[in-house]
Amino acid sequence: MMEKTCVHRILTLFPNAIVRKLLLMVIFILVFWLIYLASKDHTKFLLHLRNPIILKQWSIFKKFPSSETIQNRTVSPTETELKIREILEKMDQLIPPRPFTHLNATTSAAHSVVTILNPQDMYCSGDQLDVLLEARDHLGQRKEYGGDFLRARMSSPSLKAGASGKVTDFNNGTYLVSFTLFWEGQVSLSVLLMHPSEGASALWRARKQGYDRVIFMGQFFNGTSQVLSECGLTLNSSAELCQYLDARDQEGFYCVKPPHIPCEALTHMSTRNRHISYLSKEEWRLLHRSNIGIEMMKNFASINVLPCNKSANIEKKCQVGMKTPFPSGYSLKGSWITAFCKQTKFNTAKSINDCLQRKLVYLMGDSTLRQWIYYFKNFMRTLKYFDHHGTGVFKTHILLDVERHILIQWRKHSHPFVTQQRFSLKDENYIPREIDQVAGDKDTAIVITIGQHFRPFPISIFIRRAINIKKAIERLFLRSPETKVILKTENTREVHQNAEMFSDFHGYVQNLILRDIFVDLNVGIIDAWDMTIAYFSNNVHPPDYVIANQIGIFLNYIC
Repeated sequence: MMEKTCVHRILTLFPNAIVRKLLLMVIFILVFWLIYLASKDHTKFLLHLRNPIILKQWSIFKKFPSSETIQNRTVSPTETELKIREILEKMDQLIPPRPFTHLNATTSAAHSVVTILNPQDMYCSGDQLDVLLEARDHLGQRKEYGGDFLRARMSSPSLKAGASGKVTDFNNGTYLVSFTLFWEGQVSLSVLLMHPSEGASALWRARKQGYDRVIFMGQFFNGTSQVLSECGLTLNSSAELCQYLDARDQEGFYCVKPPHIPCEALTHMSTRNRHISYLSKEEWRLLHRSNIGIEMMKNFASINVLPCNKSANIEKKCQVGMKTPFPSGYSLKGSWITAFCKQTKFNTAKSINDCLQRKLVYLMGDSTLRQWIYYFKNFMRTLKYFDHHGTGVFKTHILLDVERHILIQWRKHSHPFVTQQRFSLKDENYIPREIDQVAGDKDTAIVITIGQHFRPFPISIFIRRAINIKKAIERLFLRSPETKVILKTENTREVHQNAEMFSDFHGYVQNLILRDIFVDLNVGIIDAWDMTIAYFSNNVHPPDYVIANQIGIFLNYIC
């Protein structure tokens, strides 16, 4: 009766018959909709009525996930995560666990047997010389599995000549080491045992264990005072965290939030190594400096290479998109000569200026690429340094030639960045985001290098970053296919006392992964790994003559 009275009163407010009919239709539809919802899930329906705060889940202002969310997601894996798993499985097959009972059972450089296949009295330039290496342990027993981390090189010191050798692992304790005899003269051959297979396997296992080998110390400013707080790629802490996340690319960084200071007050960072290891004492013996880089061809005399078989000249000009073999070239009289394309020599200031005229060059990466900025500044007097302010040597570096409209900029990659020197976080970004901000055209070039700062962390961090960089380059090519993109691979470096964190084995693995990810992309490759082996630089920051030859390849790609 009450419902009829309410409806009657409502209808008397609308004397027009047509309006009253429309109103009745709306009321009936509303009642029918409510009954339908209640019949489908009355509990859920009532919950929405009683607890409207649930609607916040649809807000565009979503809360960031916790520190573990990005690393341990429960939702269906994305395309990137599936690719990471695929690469990890591939690397696990390449570096399987190896039994390690005693040092005597590991590969011995002194006891291993090296034989030149089909030896000759003389060799011709352009020939290939093959060496068979049979790995034996310290008791003289033949190894039955592969995985030794070897480095092969040929050289002629009097000619300032050097080249990498190619190592093929047959996974049964034998290896084929191939040398291309690029030049004529007396040539010495070398095969170094960097790590036995047991050491390489231990490094690979240890790398997967955790993120805590490096301590990141964030500097928060609160007015005139500053507060230090621990940060990291992930933090195992119950304290309130500041979360600096890139939701699109699933990149995360975290800091313990200082009391009464906003997360936005984080301005600077520095790092130090934590005294932590995931290796046993016996495994550390394998990685002692005295057991790294041991010569396996000690008693071999140099060979004589004659100019009897001159190879044909390479006619195709160097350009991005070319597949680079290994070795990709060789040094001779200090100059780098590519083995797969025709080079133009850029050895005068005028030739470099002519190449760079109207060019925008963006260098994105670590300090091995910052060396390019220093070289350009010292060699090209027309390029003037622009003070971009910032802190220390890791601030943004810019060189300008206003008359020729040349800009060269270096900016460091974002987390992880490992250095004891304090650096600013306000002038950096993840490389994919940096690439997204480049408009691109035929006179724009981007050079990228990552690797050295990723070595102390689980390999998945490096893989994700490389995949995200590839996606950013693909987006760049959609809007500007003429933009030149060049990857400089990782340098070799000095033998570090902390091999668990900085061994070249990690760099070797990262180079393999990088080539796998970018195999089908139209980019240029500067194989710094190959070059630094050939030059035997053994320094994370190679000398200027190596940098000059890296830049020479870059100029060939863009001009």
